[in-house]
Amino acid sequence: MRRRLFGTDGVRGVANTDPMTVETALALGQAVAHIFRSNGGRHKIVIGKDTRLSGYMFETALSAGICAMGGDVLLVGPLPTPGIAFLTHSMRADAGVVISASHNPYQDNGIKFFGRDGFKLPDDVEERIEAMMYGDHLKEARPPSPQIGKAHRIDDATGRYIVYLKNTFPSHLSLDGLRIVVDCANGAAYKIAPQVFQELGADVIPIGVAPNGLNINDHCGSLFPEVVSEMVQEHRADIGISLDGDADRVIVVDHRGDVQDGDRIMAICAEEMLRKKKLRRNTVVATVMSNIGLELFLKDRKIKLVRSQVGDRYVVEVMRARGYNFGGEQSGHLIFLDHATTGDGVLAALQLLAVMVESGKPLADLGRQMVAYPQVLLNLRLKQRVPLEDLKGFQRALAEFEKKLGSRGRILVRYSGTEPVLRIMAEGESKAEIDRIVNALADKARDEIKT
Repeated sequence: MRRRLFGTDGVRGVANTDPMTVETALALGQAVAHIFRSNGGRHKIVIGKDTRLSGYMFETALSAGICAMGGDVLLVGPLPTPGIAFLTHSMRADAGVVISASHNPYQDNGIKFFGRDGFKLPDDVEERIEAMMYGDHLKEARPPSPQIGKAHRIDDATGRYIVYLKNTFPSHLSLDGLRIVVDCANGAAYKIAPQVFQELGADVIPIGVAPNGLNINDHCGSLFPEVVSEMVQEHRADIGISLDGDADRVIVVDHRGDVQDGDRIMAICAEEMLRKKKLRRNTVVATVMSNIGLELFLKDRKIKLVRSQVGDRYVVEVMRARGYNFGGEQSGHLIFLDHATTGDGVLAALQLLAVMVESGKPLADLGRQMVAYPQVLLNLRLKQRVPLEDLKGFQRALAEFEKKLGSRGRILVRYSGTEPVLRIMAEGESKAEIDRIVNALADKARDEIKT
């Protein structure tokens, strides 16, 4: 089936513009409620959101759709995406719905789903949802009036999630004496993240904690680590923690203000898990975007790196299929499968802080052990999406550059899963060389595609 709605991570687009409309949300609610109906008895679905203005209308539309199909709705309000995954599983709900466009600006919004086990839906289930929406099944499946569902608000959802997060931090450790700057991106973690770190003993300097519906990710959060970097240096903090709008990813900054991305966090945590014999099968799962420096770092420690396609849910799928328990993305999605079912920025920061506290080493010392190769990523916005195999000149140039780089680097070309964008990435020993390669490939693409 050709997917009309779902991209790499759910349905996403500009709010109030197709496909991110109230009509789509209503149909999605109906389809999901029908597909995840329990065998016998009533069924329930958790709905949470970030702090975008449009979250109110999508929350209402989804609730209406679910209730119309006989489902009960559990509303948790603004809560990080991983918090909704946790509550879906812990409350024995049939599914969870997240209303968020993650790191995108407030104009955008998205809808993604978790199954009753707290994991993101596989492609085949998303295809079933689409098929249900675009057929006549929904009209035929409506229950009679007495079986219409209800909506309930879960007032203690935030507290439940905070307790869960704190329990992932080693009980014999504390954050006493640490000064932490936390940038919540005016997003879903604006209440939760500062409270978690404070209750574990840290001196917390919170920023990005005044959401107004329009300022989520607005020059703050994980896409703008320079903000937290400046605050770390100003307040002489030990670490800066920068979350995105739905708090499922994290980028950190050391006491000098230097940014440590997801690859470097994976290197630090993987080495510690190996030392404690907690790294299953001595393997880490990362995506094709992770720096070759991570691969070399892990290889030196006899840790295997397995790569998946881009998207944290694909990292998780590989982990579950092969029995691994740690993986993530360079962008800061980090999955500790012993604790969580999806990427969790606050949880990942807690695991990193535990390494810092137990080792007695500052983040700068822990992070410098991995040497990252220069990496250049160019995003080419397109008016049309032409299959890469049809771009003959582009393919010839790509083959020539790959041969020239050999084992000294990599080139990765792919379309975005959520935007009309061609991503061209190259990495190697020489920044000047890979700059030339990326720009040359972009020129070739422009020649063959109307940009």
